Amino acid sequence: MGYDMSKFSLEGKVALITGASYGIGFAIATAFASAGAKIAFNDISEAAVERGLKNYAEAGIDVKGYVADVTDEEAVAGLVANVERDLGTIDILVNNAGIIKRIPMLDMSAADFRKVIDVDLNAPFIVSKAVIPGMIRQGHGKIINICSMMSELGRETVAAYAAAKGGLKMLTRNICSEYGAANIQCNAIGPGYIATPQTAPLRERQADGSRHPFDAFIVAKTPAARWGTPEDLQGPAIFLASDASDFVNGHVLYVDGGILAYIGKQPA
Repeated sequence: MGYDMSKFSLEGKVALITGASYGIGFAIATAFASAGAKIAFNDISEAAVERGLKNYAEAGIDVKGYVADVTDEEAVAGLVANVERDLGTIDILVNNAGIIKRIPMLDMSAADFRKVIDVDLNAPFIVSKAVIPGMIRQGHGKIINICSMMSELGRETVAAYAAAKGGLKMLTRNICSEYGAANIQCNAIGPGYIATPQTAPLRERQADGSRHPFDAFIVAKTPAARWGTPEDLQGPAIFLASDASDFVNGHVLYVDGGILAYIGKQPA
């Protein structure tokens, strides 16, 4: 008995990917477009949205871009209303927008801690809350939260980020718990260490030709022995956004090259 590969199609679906002007969000959005989805994205400023629109145009992808602060309930309500007006009811939401502040805990202000929690945890709650009613009305919906290795592991200087991403893992499970009966699947992707322009300085070769210490650390901790790429996230995202994953709910899919499975090399 064969398998209906059309279940992986996103043809005609409306997808909103937050903060998707570049990087991981952009890679996911371009994958969704290739699978047939209509794409909407937002960013925090007009300049960021314009940069995103330019990136999509260069990739030959037709998208709608909107300025909206995902931590502002009123702005998010307006964003969702505009997407519904321009493209239709949102079938797929990817909560991608996020920030990180690398500050030792004892040096971090409560205001900085709250800012990270606001963007990385409160915002996915706000945006999900805004799209779920439409998903309930149409009888289906897919929500994908972008979690992190820090949803499972701690590390120096990222107390706020780890707290937020751990909370996002549990928000993912709770949305599943509350709205699974409405045929809404809420899952998450936990990227490993991904080679993006933001991490490029950590991968530059040293003057003597050796790896940057952090680059060497990550490669040694990853069974795949490399950094991931934004493209590594595209297949998993299409799966979680498509009908192929209709009985997958409350799950975090770690796309990490095996880091979480690996205790690391024994010292020589």
